[in-house]
Amino acid sequence: MGIARWLNRTVGFFVFALLDIADFLLCYTYKTLDYFLESERKPCYCSSPPEAQAKTEKIIVSERGGYSKVVSLTRSKIHFDEISDTLYSRGPSLLTRLSKLVRSVKCFNYKGLIMRGNVVESCDHHESKKKISKRKKRLMTLNSTVVEKSSTAPRWSDCHCSFCTSWLTSSNRDSLFVKVQQPKDNKKARDNVVFIHGFVSSSAFWTETLFPNFSDSAKSNYRFIAVDLLGYGRSPKPNDSLYTLREHLEMIEKSVISQFKLKTFHIVAHSLGCILALALAVKHPGAIKSLTLLAPPYYKVPKGVQPAQYVMREVARKEVWPPMQFGASVLSWYEHLGRTIGLVLIKNHHLIEFVTRLLTLNRMRTYLIEGFLCHTHNGSFHTLHNIIFGSGAKLDSYLDHVRDHVDCDVAIFHGGKDELIPVECSYSVKSKVPRATVHVIPDKDHITIVVGRQKDFARELELIWQRSQST
Repeated sequence: MGIARWLNRTVGFFVFALLDIADFLLCYTYKTLDYFLESERKPCYCSSPPEAQAKTEKIIVSERGGYSKVVSLTRSKIHFDEISDTLYSRGPSLLTRLSKLVRSVKCFNYKGLIMRGNVVESCDHHESKKKISKRKKRLMTLNSTVVEKSSTAPRWSDCHCSFCTSWLTSSNRDSLFVKVQQPKDNKKARDNVVFIHGFVSSSAFWTETLFPNFSDSAKSNYRFIAVDLLGYGRSPKPNDSLYTLREHLEMIEKSVISQFKLKTFHIVAHSLGCILALALAVKHPGAIKSLTLLAPPYYKVPKGVQPAQYVMREVARKEVWPPMQFGASVLSWYEHLGRTIGLVLIKNHHLIEFVTRLLTLNRMRTYLIEGFLCHTHNGSFHTLHNIIFGSGAKLDSYLDHVRDHVDCDVAIFHGGKDELIPVECSYSVKSKVPRATVHVIPDKDHITIVVGRQKDFARELELIWQRSQST
């Protein structure tokens, strides 16, 4: 281990220890504020899994393999959603370890053992039995009919501006926001291209970069469809959603594939969007004409390791450098610090846009701010865990299915200086799908793989689509 890596980890240990304390204190701060401002103390993922999920009136059934099932009971049907165990099992924080130490000392003071006739139970075991008893008691009081409530209004800590809440007044409030660019004069497009953005981003990542730079020939032959994913941009941001893979896919299918009656289409996806693109390819294998993946977050999970936990520790290492890595780690590990970031930045994104324009004399376009800041903490936190981390157990089978059952070209692009998703992830995809081509762009990172080279990338995409026509 080099001195720089050692220093990074050492400093990170102390910094994240302080963040553990801060997140612990913020937990109780937000519970108090929520009670006074919303008349309800909403449980968080610092609580046990069933208690944390009580806020959505959904029941968790734990399973092996790194994820659990959520049973959502409604009047009409029962849903089974896979949620990542990283939501409530992100590893012991400093405060958790200290509380366990205090409890063990307390048990020791009471002689550590509780006698029950000829049975000897440890203090921890007796405590867990009491918790189970309480849980059984609560389960016995459930009514025969459980109706899932719908909470659409933004929380007090979310942004209430007209842009972020535009979906509440839209006639299509149950559909995603979609930006479409199609041939003029009502000419029928020869093909369709669906663009799926990445984490904390929006359709503007495509519409402000690629759409203006496609050739006239491409504009006259293709219909370009860029979508704001559930929880981002101008799309719905329901507070009662767990933002699972099923929810994201169903919204894309409803808002894009069904709405525009797509029989075949190309997909261009970035980062998080690559996972959704692969899932769509599995569900619609005959419809995919080409797959273009930018910085796919695919990590080969060793045998015997919980996939979600492994991916989280790869994506969100507790290190302070580089800054993007540190930011991803804070958002991943700390629910309440992430909410604070939302309260300070997301809630004031218009002010940030104004200051940015002022400092740059209006020379800098601020469309990236729309993606970075126009979402809710609830949506981004659940999407991060349930899609990026929770997909660790699924991507192997998805890639196997693409290799064997999806007859289309697969092109992968990755920035040579991507500090968030390593280039090895793209080569791992190629190892699963040998026909895939990997293009590493030197001196480009997770964002500049597109931003700053949009003209070149637009030409590269057009060549990919042209090749698919001849095969």
